[in-house]
Amino acid sequence: MVFLGTSGAIPSVDRNLTSTAIQYGSEVLLFDCSEGTQRQFMMSSLSFMKVDKIFITHFHGDHFLGLPGILQSMSFMGRDSPIHVFGPEGMVKIIKDMVQMGYFARGFEIHVGELNSDDLLDFEEYTVRAVNIEHGVPGLGYVLEEKPRRGRFNLDRAKELGIPEGPLYRRLQAGETVDVEGRKYTPDMVLGPPRKGRKIVISGDTSPCQSMIQAAAGADVLVHESTYASDMADKAEEYGHTTAEGAAKIAKEAGVDSLYLTHISNRYEDTSLLEKEARAIFPNTFVAEDLMSIEVRSKE
Repeated sequence: MVFLGTSGAIPSVDRNLTSTAIQYGSEVLLFDCSEGTQRQFMMSSLSFMKVDKIFITHFHGDHFLGLPGILQSMSFMGRDSPIHVFGPEGMVKIIKDMVQMGYFARGFEIHVGELNSDDLLDFEEYTVRAVNIEHGVPGLGYVLEEKPRRGRFNLDRAKELGIPEGPLYRRLQAGETVDVEGRKYTPDMVLGPPRKGRKIVISGDTSPCQSMIQAAAGADVLVHESTYASDMADKAEEYGHTTAEGAAKIAKEAGVDSLYLTHISNRYEDTSLLEKEARAIFPNTFVAEDLMSIEVRSKE
């Protein structure tokens, strides 16, 4: 996962506007696309040409106005494979208007989907679920959840059964049934119980809400907006945002492994106050920085 932009509403010298990229296998999923996102990609370890799916949380400018730029950059770089863009109601019209702006010829198709809360997109190895948020405008958070992985290969059991070492082991690990001298061996004979997949939750802009606590339950990583410190709680409530303290309470109640604070107001050149307030409630908290890269490891 790479935080391409971590500022809220207005960029600063050190922080671009909101955008988060997650690499899964050979593809990249992009959550929100602020102005200049393609340039942020160029300074990161990821390529915007690998982006297959874009998920927009809501239509405040700092979350989606980078779409025309990144789509045109993809076209200039010779992209010919389709891209999928998802977002709340209104996404279809916005993309339609964008591709008609200026003189923009593209060599690839853009497939657009509008989502409602609790809609589930089922892909081969993972799902993405839309979650209701509370920001004063139509908006969604997202839950990326890896499907359960196959259990561990039991080498001792395989030897006990008399299965020859080598390619047959790899086939069984891949879920295939193998035949040895007329006897069939199925994966369940040598594999342990399925292992839980990884889970990443991205809040988008929101006031603290029960739906986010439920969505984040047991997540490996919660990326939650933290626009203000606690002394500006009234302002956060007025504009549909969350304080660092509020994000930490959500992380604690949801039982997540780690919390990353993003969408930081540019009034905070020093973010140590935000981190301190959050860690007092949920110790495994980190303030996301532009181009910060983290690896979400699979649990044993």
